[in-house]
Amino acid sequence: MRSLIQENTLAWWRPSLGAFTNVLRNSAGWLGLKHQENILWMVLISLITMASLLALYNLRALDDNGLSSWWWVFDGVMPFTFLLMLVVAITLAYGISRLPFHGRAAVPLLFVASFLIVASLWQQPEVIVDAARYFIQAKYLELNGIGYFLAEWGNAVPAWTDLPLAPLIYGAIFQVFGENRVAIQIFTSLLFSGTVVLTCLIGNTLWSRELGLTAGLMLLGMPYLLAQVPLMMVDVAAMFFLTLAVFATIMAITHGGMLYFILAAVAITLAMLTKYSNWLMLSVVPVIMLSHTHLGWKLVFSRTAAVAVGVLVLMGVFLFAKFDVVAAQFNLLISFQAPALGRWGESLLSIFFFQIHPFVSIAAIISTYLAVKRKDARYAIISWMLLIVMLFELRRIRYFLVLLPMLALMAAYGLETIKHAGYRKFIAASTAVTAILITIVGYLPFFQGMSVNNIKQAGEYLDSIRAGTTEIHVLPQTRSLVNPVVAVPLLDLFTDQQLVYHPDVSTVPAVKMISKLPWRWTWELDSTAYLERTNSAYAAQTVVVIQSETDQTVPDYLIKRIDGYHLQKEFVDSSQVFRFRTIVRIYQRA
Repeated sequence: MRSLIQENTLAWWRPSLGAFTNVLRNSAGWLGLKHQENILWMVLISLITMASLLALYNLRALDDNGLSSWWWVFDGVMPFTFLLMLVVAITLAYGISRLPFHGRAAVPLLFVASFLIVASLWQQPEVIVDAARYFIQAKYLELNGIGYFLAEWGNAVPAWTDLPLAPLIYGAIFQVFGENRVAIQIFTSLLFSGTVVLTCLIGNTLWSRELGLTAGLMLLGMPYLLAQVPLMMVDVAAMFFLTLAVFATIMAITHGGMLYFILAAVAITLAMLTKYSNWLMLSVVPVIMLSHTHLGWKLVFSRTAAVAVGVLVLMGVFLFAKFDVVAAQFNLLISFQAPALGRWGESLLSIFFFQIHPFVSIAAIISTYLAVKRKDARYAIISWMLLIVMLFELRRIRYFLVLLPMLALMAAYGLETIKHAGYRKFIAASTAVTAILITIVGYLPFFQGMSVNNIKQAGEYLDSIRAGTTEIHVLPQTRSLVNPVVAVPLLDLFTDQQLVYHPDVSTVPAVKMISKLPWRWTWELDSTAYLERTNSAYAAQTVVVIQSETDQTVPDYLIKRIDGYHLQKEFVDSSQVFRFRTIVRIYQRA
């Protein structure tokens, strides 16, 4: 039976129509089904897909995600429209599931498809203000070079609780390709597609080629993850390097050899230099070692030790050079961020059923039963990170991003309970296509309706009129406790024009209040230190005013400053959901 399953599993990916038909015929024989019954099962899967997502649509008030709650995302989407969207998605998924993929072409095809999918989301704005932090760090490298960045990271280059790898890469991209957000998005999209491929490779290495490919498809079934890829954040990079570290460590332990040892050590180091949460997740390395003890204790231990020595040498250099900075960051993580996680949390219902396709979560739950039944030690590798998150009660989906490839592998493993290869393929395709459509039809328009999109449009408009040197004024936020000055580097990201900043005495919350804010860093880091300041003798041709309300009172100094200027353009869109708002008005000399 086992050999028959493996044979049919491989046949599922062959281009031969006859081979694909044989798989369906044999699978139907195992379940005692006829051709008509196969069609009925496909219809049943389709109905379950529609019913589950329609239920989430009707219960969307339960989604407490702070960025992309379905209550906001689908507020203007009528039930019939949502149903029609699902019908289109499931029909498309069925067509995809009928395609016979060639073994060698399947992974490259998945790489290209995943890249094109997230590329369709590049038009969304930077919806998380933390992007300003990474832009600022990258800007220092662009302006002063990599030597300055490495020497001053954590000092003149503000680091907060960030590690240097992602901003360093972003800054290098700016130096090579210019200050272009699309270049950053190409890079992050390549990282995402690379993660899809690595997920396939891990599944293939630990179990089978089909399981790996299914896991790659399931990774596309996570709307929140897809929506994060175009952003100038570090989460996608952290996810990629952590997944690379897992794959490289598996290869080093199973195959040995100096090349694999070096690759694993470098991959683990890169993961550690991307985000601190990866340090905790890399406790999976001993788990990888223990799950391969059947190869021999001495052999596995010696190979793991070789990788560990390489990591100690590479990370030792970094820690020796930046020990004071890292120690201060750890103190901030322990004293500020760790206690605050309870206040910033989201429900597991939101994380696993709204922001992640419910089929992924349900299949991942089923996988636990199957792994226990099989007594499969390798399953611990892909479930370990999720176990850590649950034990520490890290109920915030941004902290889940790095482990989502492992969740996709768990889901693919869980689908193995279904013996019919065609059904597994249809479920995986339905999961991916419905999630992609939800992201494109729901999340993207919602993000474009947010007031932060005014920043993006204003930057593009400044480029279109070739505004030249542009003077920026920022008015206080009337409803939000985010420092409004953080909008300046975000505007800089979207324009090639030279910006100069006019400092203003804004209303600053009490120090005690700032210390408890999720956006504490916006007050403690100088977001405009890299910009030239204006003075009373200087008068730019273009003046930009960023404010939080269309009818906000303009201070006397600014009224005098724009005297003789006319309002050239204003961007005032707002979803009315978030307190932090950015209304942008552009004035030019009359």
